[in-house]
Amino acid sequence: MGTTWRVLYVGPDAPDGVQLAIKALLATLDDQLSHWNPASRLCAFNRAPAGSWITLPHHLASVMDTALRVAAVSNGAFDPSIGALVDLWGFGPPGPKPTPDDAAISEALAVSGWRRLRWDPAARRLRQPGGLSLDLSGIAKGYAADAIADLLGARGLVHALVEVGGELVGRGVQPDGSPWWVDLESPPGLNVEPIRAALHGIAVATSGNYVRGAHSIDPRNGRPSDNNVASVSVLAETAMLADALATAWTIAFPNDDFRDMNVAARIITHADSGAVEHLTPAMARMLCM
Repeated sequence: MGTTWRVLYVGPDAPDGVQLAIKALLATLDDQLSHWNPASRLCAFNRAPAGSWITLPHHLASVMDTALRVAAVSNGAFDPSIGALVDLWGFGPPGPKPTPDDAAISEALAVSGWRRLRWDPAARRLRQPGGLSLDLSGIAKGYAADAIADLLGARGLVHALVEVGGELVGRGVQPDGSPWWVDLESPPGLNVEPIRAALHGIAVATSGNYVRGAHSIDPRNGRPSDNNVASVSVLAETAMLADALATAWTIAFPNDDFRDMNVAARIITHADSGAVEHLTPAMARMLCM
């Protein structure tokens, strides 16, 4: 996935083969979820003929199921079918490109859109409507962190902190009985008060434009988001959900369409006076506990 991973765990020496098992799992996830690997199952779906139903492997199916749910509740602020637009703006595998004109954006929008997909969860089948390109970069790292935590738990390592590309999952507790404490990621150069979260059976993900530059494309209009959002951090029961919701809030804020989801989020925006911090009601309640 073009990023790093780390695992901290509590207990005796890890059972033999844990590190190899983690690497094998990540290789499997890359093989299923990557839009950068032409041989991946995701890229195979992107190349499939119009009207074909594709049976997805387990991990890809799990991610797609959540991705489509978040797309629905966010009114498309998060959209797994954004691949054509990402490539058009030069953020995908083809590399940098000139700023697209209105005609090119309209053409990419015409072959995109999560509503064009048909999903059969019972059979794990997804219908390719024709020309649609999946891009799961806004959710895949979170899923990978969850999957590693599950792998560790299955091997008896139930107290662990897992990080994949900045998305974190905390299971169990530290040796002293305290939870896994992590500071919410903040954009460099912006003066905001730190927030420390206790990851005890929950996860945190952060989305922003300060690592790879301004790359947040609004799937609804095919253009870069202009809402001055610097970063969004979300706490949720899984890193996959936190990752997708952070991506959605980065696009949707402040005119979001999914406040009723009770999402615990911190949004940092740029302003003439510097950084402005916005806390959702769910996040504010967590800070008062």
